[in-house]
Amino acid sequence: MDRRTFLTAAGTGAAALSLGAVSAPSAHAATPPDPRLLHHWFRDTYRSLEAMTTDFGLVTDKIDLSAPGAPAQSIQTSPTNIGCGLWSTVAAAGLGVIGEAAMIRSLTRTVAAVEKLERHHGFWLNWYDAHDGSVLTQWPGTGDPVRPFLSSVDNAWLVTGLRIAADAAPTLRARIGRILATADWSYFYTPYDPADPVAGPGQLRGGVWTDTEEPTPHHYGALNTEPRMASYLGIADGSLPGDHYWHLLRTMLPEHEQEQSPGGGYVTVDGVRVWNGHYTHRGRKVVPTWGGSMFEALMVPLFVPEPEWSPRAWGLTHHRYVRAQIDHGLREAEYGYWGFSPSNVPEGGYQEYGVDALGMAVDGYASNTDRTHTTDGEPLPAPSAFTNGVVTPHASFLALPYAGREAVANLRALERDFGAYEDGLGFRDSVNVSTGRVSDFMLALDQGMVIAALAQQLRPGLLQRPFRTGGFRARVRPLLAKERFSI
Repeated sequence: MDRRTFLTAAGTGAAALSLGAVSAPSAHAATPPDPRLLHHWFRDTYRSLEAMTTDFGLVTDKIDLSAPGAPAQSIQTSPTNIGCGLWSTVAAAGLGVIGEAAMIRSLTRTVAAVEKLERHHGFWLNWYDAHDGSVLTQWPGTGDPVRPFLSSVDNAWLVTGLRIAADAAPTLRARIGRILATADWSYFYTPYDPADPVAGPGQLRGGVWTDTEEPTPHHYGALNTEPRMASYLGIADGSLPGDHYWHLLRTMLPEHEQEQSPGGGYVTVDGVRVWNGHYTHRGRKVVPTWGGSMFEALMVPLFVPEPEWSPRAWGLTHHRYVRAQIDHGLREAEYGYWGFSPSNVPEGGYQEYGVDALGMAVDGYASNTDRTHTTDGEPLPAPSAFTNGVVTPHASFLALPYAGREAVANLRALERDFGAYEDGLGFRDSVNVSTGRVSDFMLALDQGMVIAALAQQLRPGLLQRPFRTGGFRARVRPLLAKERFSI
């Protein structure tokens, strides 16, 4: 019986006793990241993406490592998953894991599959059958109805993958150009209306249900969240105005209910009056995300060089955000491990994990399945209150540029103490560090973030070329250069 099985069978009490002797990852932080180790992790993680790829050419949503014939592919896929497959293939070729000819074959097959997918208004629906490209109308396994939906953020990640593929494979540029020609981000955009900024906020809708052409009632208002990739893409290609960036929220306005009463003040940039707010966590000023998760803040800079183009604003808040996640895991909740982001629930299901205090939403994403929230101005709950804490490895990979040695130490601890690493495939999706239960799944999105993070460490800029030139350089970079967070 391995350690993971023992801890799961033994239950929380025995697990807590067993884990009490484990040294904290920070004790090993003196060892710098070893590129050989990072390359080993990359190679195995890429194999997991290959295991998720169907004969049709699309990456599935996840693989199950416990099912008969494991790894077993899921039926469903999404635009985000497909984008992950594209950039993972380019990264694998760039790092020598596959040859250029294999890259071209894989990209060509996926682009051909994407060309066959049903689209609306130039964008892709949220769920397809990864094995034949048909639109899902019922959820696999349950039969629950699936309404056809266009998600602005999910489409952003597929467009990101297609741009990377076009950059890496000149023979595919014309085909990909035709695919992207009809993707107009203004479809999701509500123009700014100074007479009624609530109805006209100058922001992107979450999406549209195509069966009724009904948009979501909410907009993506928070700046430091992953939907800003859609904003950057639209600003770069000219389908969104540049002032859209300034209409996104650093925090909610001070008069609105939110997780913390923000500091900061009003500034005017490019003629737009901006509430330049911030939160404070353990004495550090930071720009919050919506829920407090790692991928909200740090997925976008895998591709858009925010820390380089805006070192004293974006670069600084990214560093502090990572430090806050580390402090929560090691000092506030005393898990002995850190890295909180949406992931598989080890016991089954999916949950948005994060550090509640780092998100604008009141009672945002908690770091544990039992959802222990914190309240600004009140004492923190005791560490014993954070039961069933869940750490996801992809969060540590996202932290590599900002706390590299600590991230590697944390990952090694997850592998050593829980058996969270699957030889030949990479890290499993999540670990309940309170009980020792390790997820049976690997998720395409999370593995795709791991791939991109490792590629950036091993060959900086490999996946960033399409986002350093053209409209990104001409329109997005000047906006980031003007950014002055109140931190």
